Amino acid sequence: MEAKPRFRVERDSMGEVKVPFEAYYGAQTQRALENFQVSGIRFPKGFIRALAIVKLAACKANWKLGLLDERKANAIAQAAWEVVEGRFDDMFPLDVFQTGSGTSTNMNMNEVIANRAAEILGGRKGDSSLVHPNDDVNMSQSTNDVFPTAIHLASLKALRENLLPNLEALALTLRRKATEFEDIVKPGRTHLQDAVPVTLGQEFGAYATMIDEGIRRIRRVENSLAELPIGATAVGTGLNADPRFAQFAIEEINRITGLNFRMAKDRFEALMARNACVELSGALRGIAISFMKIANDLRLMASGPRTGLAEIELPALQPGSSIMPGKVNPVVPEVVCMVAAQILGKDLTIAIAGQSGLLELNVMMPIIALNLLESIELLANAARLLGGKCIAGIKANRKRCLEMAERSLALVTALTPIIGYEKAAMIVHKAIEEEKSLREVVIEEGLLTEEEAQEILDPRRLVRGGRLHKGRKGTQA
Repeated sequence: MEAKPRFRVERDSMGEVKVPFEAYYGAQTQRALENFQVSGIRFPKGFIRALAIVKLAACKANWKLGLLDERKANAIAQAAWEVVEGRFDDMFPLDVFQTGSGTSTNMNMNEVIANRAAEILGGRKGDSSLVHPNDDVNMSQSTNDVFPTAIHLASLKALRENLLPNLEALALTLRRKATEFEDIVKPGRTHLQDAVPVTLGQEFGAYATMIDEGIRRIRRVENSLAELPIGATAVGTGLNADPRFAQFAIEEINRITGLNFRMAKDRFEALMARNACVELSGALRGIAISFMKIANDLRLMASGPRTGLAEIELPALQPGSSIMPGKVNPVVPEVVCMVAAQILGKDLTIAIAGQSGLLELNVMMPIIALNLLESIELLANAARLLGGKCIAGIKANRKRCLEMAERSLALVTALTPIIGYEKAAMIVHKAIEEEKSLREVVIEEGLLTEEEAQEILDPRRLVRGGRLHKGRKGTQA
C-alpha cells in the first residue's frame, strides 16, 4: 500500500513552500509558523470562530453584490460555517505574537476556508484554481478591517453569552445574602479600626451594588463595541470594496449572531485606534477591583476561627494545610484575588497596545484580542466560582457579630449630639484606660441613667442612622 506524502508544495507571492499534506492551511500560514515561534499561545477559540463568522458574512455580501457565483459562494459559506462549528480548530496553530495587524491569522483563515471549499467543489487541498484565499475568501476585505471587526464581534458575544449572565447571577446571590443577613448587627470598621455598627446585610447589599454597577459599565461599553469597521479595507477609504458591501456584511453578521452591530461612524478612526477595546478593558478592570475588594473582605470576616474576626463562616471546600490538621483556608476568595491581579496586568497590556495606533493602523491587535477575551473568560469563571462555591454557602456568626458590636468604642458616636465631641472622647479614653465598657463609664460619670445608656448605645438602633437631639436623651430626629 502506497504511503501518503508528508508534504505538498504550494506557491505564494514569495515562492514555493512545503505544507503538511493533511493541513487545510497553506503557504502563508506555514511561513508564519516558521517565523513566529514565540510563546506557543494561540488565539482563543472564540476569536477564531468570530473571524469565521466575518468571512461567512463577507461571502454572503459578495454573492449578493454579484461578485461571487452561487456555486463558489455556497462552498465558501459551508466551509466557513464548519470553522464556526469548531471542526477545524486544530488548523489554526499560529502564535498570537505575530504581525501586529493579524495578517498571518487572517490568511490562515482564508487558506483553511479556501482549501475546504475546494474539497466541497470536488477539488483538493492546495488547488487555488477553484477557490482562491485572497481573491475569493478575502474579497472586499483587508486584514486591517476584518481583524478589529472580529475582535468586537468575539468580545460582545463573550460578554452577552458568558460574563454578563455570570455577573447577574453573582449579584442575585449577594442580594439574597443581604436579605438573609439584614438583621445581623456587627461592628463597622474604617482603617481596620472600630467604627459605628452596620448590619452584615448592609455590607452584602453594597457588594451586590458593586457588581450591578460593573454590569452597568459593561452595558455602556457594548454601544462602542457594536460599531464595526468592516468595509474600510486597508486604510479606511474602502478601496476594492463595493460601497454597499459593509451594510450587507453587517446585516449578515447580525442575522448569524442575533446581535445588533452597525457600521462605524468614522472608518478611519475605527482602524487607527482600538479605543472601544481600551474602554472595555477599563470596565473589566473595575469589576476585577470590586472582586478583589469583596474577596478580601470575606477573608477578613472569616478569619479565625478562634483568633480572628470569625463573623462569618465560608464553605469548607478542601483541607487547607499539609502540616496543620483541620485547617481550612478561604480558597475561593484567594483564587478570585489572583484572577483580579491577572486582569489588572492584562488591562495594562491593552492600554499600552491601544497607544500603538501608528498613523492609519493599530499594530498590536493580536494581543488586544488575546487579553480582552481571556479577561472576559477569567472574570466570568471567577464570578461563577465566587457566587456558587463561596457566597451562596456563607453562614453568619450572629452571636459573635452582636457581641463585638456592643463592645465597640465607636458606639460613643451616638452620644456626641448630647454631650459633645470632647466629653465623648474623654469617655472613650477612660474606658480604654480602666478596661471598662462605654456603658459603665457613662453611668459612673452621671451622664446617662442605666436605662438611657441601654437605649442610646444599643447597636441595633444605631444601624438605622439618624441623629439624637441634644438634651433629649433616647429620642431620634
